[in-house]
Amino acid sequence: MDKISLFGLALGFAAILLGQMLEGGHLSSLFQPTAFLIVVGGTLGAVMLQSPLRTFVEGMRMVRWVFVPPAVDQEAVIEMVASWSQTARREGLLTLENQIESLADPFMRKGLQLLADGVEPTRLREVLEVEIGVREGQLRQSARIWEAAGGYAPTVGILGAVMGLIHVMENLSDPSRLGAGIAVAFVATIYGVGFANLVFLPISKKLGAHILLLTTQREMFVDGLIGIANGENPRIIASRMQGYVV
Repeated sequence: MDKISLFGLALGFAAILLGQMLEGGHLSSLFQPTAFLIVVGGTLGAVMLQSPLRTFVEGMRMVRWVFVPPAVDQEAVIEMVASWSQTARREGLLTLENQIESLADPFMRKGLQLLADGVEPTRLREVLEVEIGVREGQLRQSARIWEAAGGYAPTVGILGAVMGLIHVMENLSDPSRLGAGIAVAFVATIYGVGFANLVFLPISKKLGAHILLLTTQREMFVDGLIGIANGENPRIIASRMQGYVV
């Protein structure tokens, strides 16, 4: 569990609500279902319009990474590859086939299979780097739906505020309702700006950081496999892989 994400989200909303109370306002004035529906529904619709279905669905699923990050253990990968290197030097590359079934990551399984099959180091790197690049592009495209939501939300919030003001103008004959009506109208703007800067854009940035870690781990893994294919010393392989650790 990523505690800093939970703390940051709670702190952001708590600061806004506390500020409202210190200004003498009522918390109830910030809770407007209609404004929430306009901002969230309008933003969601805009993001769905711009995104292919697969990209949108994957982006929505990736939001769990904000609180439960994907498994990244660079030190374990280094230890594993170093062990393979020692085995390959003693018994040959073909013996590494016995390790393939123990790997849960399809990318690692593919890489080790290519290595065990005796694929040339240059060709091995080309094949795996293509897969790294394609997967990274897919993940970043999916993560960008949250960045897009952060761009649309403030504008949709302004749209909600204008709609509220139109409703207020329709009731000018009752001055007692104007103040409350205007206040309600601008809650939509608060929702739009608040969700964009406290939720949507931070989610996009956090997902980008996790994608970078995943990509770095894969690049490190490929570098290790190339070292094994070239018959390098296990210590040299491990030392070079340590350079990727962040």
